[in-house]
Amino acid sequence: MKLASLRGGRDGRLVVVDSALSHCVPAGGIAPTLQDALDDWARLAPRLHDLYVALEAHQSKEARPFDPRECAAPLPRAFHWVDGSAYVNHVELVRKARGAEMPPSFWTDPLVYQGGSDDFLGPTDDAPFGSEDWGIDLEAEVAVIVGDVPMGSTPDDVRRRGDIKLVMLVNDWSLRNLIPGELAKGFGFYQSKPATAFSPVAVTPEELGDAWDGGKLCLPLHSWINGEKFGAPEAGVDMTFDFPVLVAHCARTRNLRAGTIVGSGTVSNYDRAKGSSCLAEKRMLEQIEHGAPRTPFMKFGDRVRIEMLDARGRSIFGAIDQQVARNYR
Repeated sequence: MKLASLRGGRDGRLVVVDSALSHCVPAGGIAPTLQDALDDWARLAPRLHDLYVALEAHQSKEARPFDPRECAAPLPRAFHWVDGSAYVNHVELVRKARGAEMPPSFWTDPLVYQGGSDDFLGPTDDAPFGSEDWGIDLEAEVAVIVGDVPMGSTPDDVRRRGDIKLVMLVNDWSLRNLIPGELAKGFGFYQSKPATAFSPVAVTPEELGDAWDGGKLCLPLHSWINGEKFGAPEAGVDMTFDFPVLVAHCARTRNLRAGTIVGSGTVSNYDRAKGSSCLAEKRMLEQIEHGAPRTPFMKFGDRVRIEMLDARGRSIFGAIDQQVARNYR
């Protein structure tokens, strides 16, 4: 099943989308918003699935063309958004570039930060920034949306209960030149992590077939900058902490409520031929090889596209396709 939120109100209007991403049907008679559906998932998900089956069979009288440009983020705002750094080789590379050793605990204890969740960007929204000097960077990631997860849950609990309800793609924009000053204060990210963008649709794990192993999404994550291929690392490879581990880590000292989003962090492989999912990683590799980075951060007018394709070459989530824009407000 594939779900999206069309623009309308602060929380969008829930629609069910067909597997080809060509048509959708309103779901307001079941759940006005995706958050409403997640709050009562056990009862409402089967009804939404019935809409999906009818849509796939071309039996829905309310079907209409699906246009990603009409979409907000699947959850236009969420109660909780936490992003991890599950590809530890990426963290290792960052530290290597600046000559720092990586603590052994990084391989056993996930890194996460809690981001702003009150103002997500839709998949084709411009990404507004106040200055190019901030070091504008994409971060192509995978994320999951969970139901209620009790405090103290283990990864096995998360898997057994089926706490992961939906999967989607992320562009977790970063402002690299603001990060060092913020981290130096010892209190984490804030201004350096602006509004995050998500794919047009969120997909139930069973829709992913063999590409979903219960904890990882085992397909390449493609990204392009200004129409040129930037990277396609394998999301299921070199992921030190899978999603049940990340979810359980986040629930160690608190309950996670339905609609919580958990991100993977920048998808990254040891095989550098796969390319990168953020400019910072490419710049790090250039620093190591050449003594200085050569690739600039993004400028106003630049465009980034992030997408994942199935084994038949069809888009699974639709594309995040955004232009970097000057914020004039």
